[in-house]
Amino acid sequence: MRSLWLFAFSSAAVVLACSSDSTTAPGPNGGDGTSEQACVDKINAYRATLSLPALARWTDEEACGDGQAQSDSSSGTAHGAFGKCTEMAQNECPGWPGPPATMIGGCLDMMWAEGPGADFSTHGHYINMSSTTYTKVACGFYTLSDGKVWSVQDFR
Repeated sequence: MRSLWLFAFSSAAVVLACSSDSTTAPGPNGGDGTSEQACVDKINAYRATLSLPALARWTDEEACGDGQAQSDSSSGTAHGAFGKCTEMAQNECPGWPGPPATMIGGCLDMMWAEGPGADFSTHGHYINMSSTTYTKVACGFYTLSDGKVWSVQDFR
């Protein structure tokens, strides 16, 4: 019994050593505890159901994505700032009840439920999330004073 426990402990330590970042502790919303990471993790979990490779978190564009979400919340127009972050595709969650950590899962669930299908006007969010063309995604958020959240997911 003792050797079985030692094996389980050793295996768990190997998994933790391979999967954690030494500079950030895992959090409840994703690998590093941010809403941005939770967003990427959720998209990748859906991609995994189709045996698709995971998208990398595009951290360099997250601030730009935040700006897009803010701009679109001001104009009231989803995708109004599309293209300003060098992204090739974009999904957006306009005016969802916040905070970001609680709204992003439901929004991405709704987008994934659009598929499968090939008609972009009906299945576009799903198509973006499941595309093999893209290798990374940046998730941006902006919270209004009333607590509503605008979020963009920029794909490249």
